[in-house]
This record gives sequence, C-alpha cells and structure tokens, in this order.
Amino acid sequence: MASSKTTQDHEEIRRWAEERRAHPACVKGTGGEGDIGMLRLDFPGYSGEESLQHISWEDWFDKFDERNLALLFQEETA
Repeated sequence: MASSKTTQDHEEIRRWAEERRAHPACVKGTGGEGDIGMLRLDFPGYSGEESLQHISWEDWFDKFDERNLALLFQEETA
C-alpha cells in the first residue's frame, strides 16, 4: 500500500510536481480582483485545459503560503 505524505516545503512540492510534468495553475473564474482563486497542479493528459490557467510558481506559492496550505501527495501510487 502506498503511503501519503504532507508538506509545505516549496522545494519538495516543486520537485514532486516537475518530476510528473505538472504546472502550477489556478481554476479560471474562481478568484476575484487581485485574487487568483483556487490553486491546482495541472498534470499533462488530464482535463484541465479548459478550466485551468497556468501561473508562475512564485504566484502559486504566495497564495499557498497566504492560505497556510499543505500538499498531500504520494511518491508512488498503489
């Protein structure tokens, strides 16, 4: 059984995402003026093309920290 990990470490998150060719993104239409909205990681081959907008890692981590979020992830899936 694969075990899950939680992290707030920017380097670990970015490494994990880039190893899987994921890009930092936000959900279109979920933010207001000056707010990028809901954060996501956009993985190739999934249905995010119409609903997600790529953003910079800097903007993604700024909002991630502002909201005191953590990433729940697995190094390997079951």
